[in-house]
Order: sequence, then C-alpha cells, then structure tokens
Amino acid sequence: MSTMIDLEGELRDDRGKRSARRARREGKAPAVLYGAGRPARMLSFSSEVLNRRLEDPTFRSRVLNIRVGDKSQPAIVKDVQRHPSRNAVLHIDLQRVRDEETIRMVVPISLLNAEASPGVKMGGSVSHLLNELHIICLPKDLPEQIEVDLSEVELDEMLHLSDLDIPEGVAVNERIHGATDHPVVSIALRRVAEVDEPEEDEELLDEEAEGEAVEGEGEEASAEEESSGED
Repeated sequence: MSTMIDLEGELRDDRGKRSARRARREGKAPAVLYGAGRPARMLSFSSEVLNRRLEDPTFRSRVLNIRVGDKSQPAIVKDVQRHPSRNAVLHIDLQRVRDEETIRMVVPISLLNAEASPGVKMGGSVSHLLNELHIICLPKDLPEQIEVDLSEVELDEMLHLSDLDIPEGVAVNERIHGATDHPVVSIALRRVAEVDEPEEDEELLDEEAEGEAVEGEGEEASAEEESSGED
C-alpha cells in the first residue's frame, strides 16, 4: 500500500464561484470533499502546499488523510483543475474512501534500471509507450506506482501489460484498457531516415534554359529595332 499523506484543510462556509474566488485571493485552493454516503463539504487548502505536493507524480495515486481541525478523513484525488497559463490549482475534487469498498485509480508506470538493460548498453533507446495504468483495488492495496524493471530487457524487445508485475489485490481496469495486451515499453535502435537530395528535373532545366535563350533573343531584337529607328 502507498504511504498515506496528511493534508491540512479548512472549511469554507459558503459555496459557489464567489467563495472560490475569495479563497484564491487568500492564497488557497478551493476543494470539495464528497462520497461515502455523506454530504459534500467545501474545503480549501494552502495553494503553496498543494502545488508542492502535486510535483510528486505519485501524489494523485495515494490515499490522503484529510485533516480539518481535530477531524480526519481518508480520501483520494479525483480531479485537479489548473489555470491554463499559470498552472495554478483552480480547484480540486476529493472522494472519501471506505476500507471495504474498491476504488478506481490511475497510477503512473515507472521504468527502473534502464541503464543496466542489455538493449540500452547496445545503443538502444527506451520508448515509454504507456505512462499510466487504470486499476481497481481496495484502499489498503493501492500502489503508488507500477514499477517495470528493464535490467534484463534486450535490444528490439517490447514489454506488454501481461509482462507487468501487478501487486496482489490490484486488478487492471479492463473497462478502460480493454482486452488488448497493450505495449508498455520497448528498447530499439533509433533509425534516422535518410533524406535524399532533391534531383532537379532535367526537363525543367531545359525549359528554363530555353526560356532564357528566348528572352535573350527578344532583348537583342528589341535593341536592333531601336538602332534602326534612330537611323
């Protein structure tokens, strides 16, 4: 199971856009906590703390211990809305969890020991083809990430979903991934496409030459006409 993270929050007395804007002006990120058959609660968190937490790619795949005053509640991140240009957190949705109820999560796929891979040692490059995995599990079985060991992967070899070491109690969400054995990572030599120098069309060159010749003849004829006119 992933390590639970404490996240200190505050209650927001009212809801709506006005309340959310006020929280942002005060350096806080508005949030909503819902689920587990209980009423939704409007919360806010320190934007600075939340942004720092979100720098960790496993933050969104952990069970959070939401603390408000002297009360706490386990929850997971369901959605994070960010400002399109400043990347600041505009709003965060949190879902309460129960120990006995399964949850659907998205966890990152982490590649390990790439430098030790025989394929990389032979000059191959690692291509990360599937970056995250949709899973179903109980909160106690939630992994921070799915680790893929590349230390024995050869050149021109590809690993698929069926090759992953999925932790006990965790199932791949086939509703999202389907029955396809998706490729996850491969190691191969990078092939640089050869770009041929464009060959100029001989007919086009001949036409250009003919055009220049005709143009030259026209200029000579014009000069002769002017000379005869002066006589």
